[in-house]
Amino acid sequence: MGARWIMIKEYIRTIPNFPIEGIQFRDITSLLEHPQIYSKCINDLAFNSYRFNPNCVIGIESRGFIFGISLANEFKLPFIPARKPGKLPNETVCKSYNLEYGKAELHLQKISPIQGNVIIIDDLIATGGTALACAELVHENFDIPKENILILAVIDLPDFGGSAIIKQNGYDVKTLVEFEGE
Repeated sequence: MGARWIMIKEYIRTIPNFPIEGIQFRDITSLLEHPQIYSKCINDLAFNSYRFNPNCVIGIESRGFIFGISLANEFKLPFIPARKPGKLPNETVCKSYNLEYGKAELHLQKISPIQGNVIIIDDLIATGGTALACAELVHENFDIPKENILILAVIDLPDFGGSAIIKQNGYDVKTLVEFEGE
């Protein structure tokens, strides 16, 4: 049986009580250890964004890089890293946002070729804060209309409400698998 008949979800490990007690950590490294499944994942992400007709792909540090670079290569598009403070060599624009456990900040280089239809990709959406901050950063600083931004993730944790919050803020979001109430 080929990879298209295999469920990606089956290749994502759940690590109980990591990094703290009560958290069910969704570990994508088990997916990455199987090239056929990783390839299926990239194909599914491409399928979910093909009609969007993207012009660039932004990957959120660091696991968004894993999927974003391959997706950008699939479409033959520029890959743009959204990074933590102090990691990019050129002048940047930034957005601060809240996490469950503190504050964080994302940066994009001002010289980045961000235009047209923009895909933002990460491995997982929980509360949606990181993806939403990246979308707002693109919308506010590169004059990209919200309807021209697609947020992609491999995993959605709908119990945390992140995808719903992203949609309420006017952005489209697509994910490949959900871990609901698990």
